[in-house]
Amino acid sequence: MDWHYLFLDFDGRIGRRDWWTGAIILFLASIIGGWLFGDGFIGWVISVLMLIPTLGVHIKRFHDRGKSGWWVLIVFVPVIGFIWMIVDLGILEGDPGPNRFGPPPAPVVS
Repeated sequence: MDWHYLFLDFDGRIGRRDWWTGAIILFLASIIGGWLFGDGFIGWVISVLMLIPTLGVHIKRFHDRGKSGWWVLIVFVPVIGFIWMIVDLGILEGDPGPNRFGPPPAPVVS
C-alpha cells in the first residue's frame, strides 16, 4: 500500500478497504496522541496536522463514489453527518468503472 498516496494526496480514488484502513489508523493515532499529549497545545497541533491525512482519505473515497470532495463537509451535520459518512464511504460500493476522478482503484490482491 502506498501510504503517501493514501494520506497525503487528494486526487484519485480509493476503495472501501483502503478507506477503512486509513480511518482506523487515523482514529488510533488520534486516541494515542490524545493519551500522550492531552488537550494542551501539542495535542491541538497534532490534531490540526492530522486534518490533512483525514481529508485525503475521505476525499479520495468520495471520489470513488463519484462525488466531489466537498461532500466531506457532511460530517458537520450533527449525528446524521457521521452516519452518512460511515454508510457512504465504508459500506456502499464505489463506481465500477472510470468516473471524472479517474479509473477505479486497483483490485485488492489477497
